[in-house]
Amino acid sequence: MGIEKALGDTIFTTQLSKAVNWARKWSLWPMPFGTACCAIEFMAVQASHFDLSRFGAEAMRFSPRQSDLMMVMGTITRKMVPVLRKIYAQMAEPKWVMAIGACVCSGGFFRSYAVQQGIDRIIPVDVYVNGCPPRPEAFIKGLMEIQKLVERESLLDRKRRIEEFYKRLEQISHETDYEPADQILR
Repeated sequence: MGIEKALGDTIFTTQLSKAVNWARKWSLWPMPFGTACCAIEFMAVQASHFDLSRFGAEAMRFSPRQSDLMMVMGTITRKMVPVLRKIYAQMAEPKWVMAIGACVCSGGFFRSYAVQQGIDRIIPVDVYVNGCPPRPEAFIKGLMEIQKLVERESLLDRKRRIEEFYKRLEQISHETDYEPADQILR
């Protein structure tokens, strides 16, 4: 971040940003946070038939400090919310989040006090993958969307978006005044 802070958006830093983003695009290190059936479907994506390694994302990391893409899959209960936030906070910047499956995106068919109705109330989500459970092709399309986002977004833009998300999240009363995080980020 030092060079971008010192030089701003000059020719040098924009070209450097393109080269760095190209390298990041093809070397994502995902961290699967799987809690239910979507995680089982994710195993098929890693297998030889679909082969996620074609997209540079075969190095699964189960440590948040070594990963830059969090793939949240399955039902998230309210008791898991602090754990999810802590793991997200432990990831190094820049970091991206994929919400995979109906339960993560909207609570799915679990309309219960114990189930979190969408993780976009907790952490900023970059790509939503729908389905219950989503097909392996949907996982791959979601990863390709993350790659597009990584390629076109500079570090300064990313930092501004994340700061804006948390600023707006502080202003929202989660009980009455809720506005989904994907509307805040876009």
